[in-house]
Amino acid sequence: MRLSSRTRRRILISLTPMIDVVFIMLVFYMVAGRPTLPDPFEIDPPLSASESLLDPQELIVVVGADGRLALDGTVMPEDRLQSSVEARLSASESIQVRLKADAQVQATRVIAVMELLRDAGVEQLKLLTVQGSN
Repeated sequence: MRLSSRTRRRILISLTPMIDVVFIMLVFYMVAGRPTLPDPFEIDPPLSASESLLDPQELIVVVGADGRLALDGTVMPEDRLQSSVEARLSASESIQVRLKADAQVQATRVIAVMELLRDAGVEQLKLLTVQGSN
């Protein structure tokens, strides 16, 4: 039995377009992805009913459970934190300041840091929390 030439023809699929698409997606995610700095010490933020996305033009102040302070990943004492925040705010008016405190830190410590930031010139402060399950 002889098969016609139509049935013996092989169907060849080129993988080049698929490889191109995968490469373009890889480059896109490498460029569009924004790695975040790890916290300088472990933080367990309090729970909240809402959560907002981070803005690249912002300062993040971290308060650890033991009361340590950090600004954008750098651990520092209170006086240096205040002067660093003042300097960054004077350089750009569009910077937002966010406070990320451990859930175990004393409320009085968080209030003291908030007052320190107010004295540094911060007019609006956002407190970062994690979204709780309801």
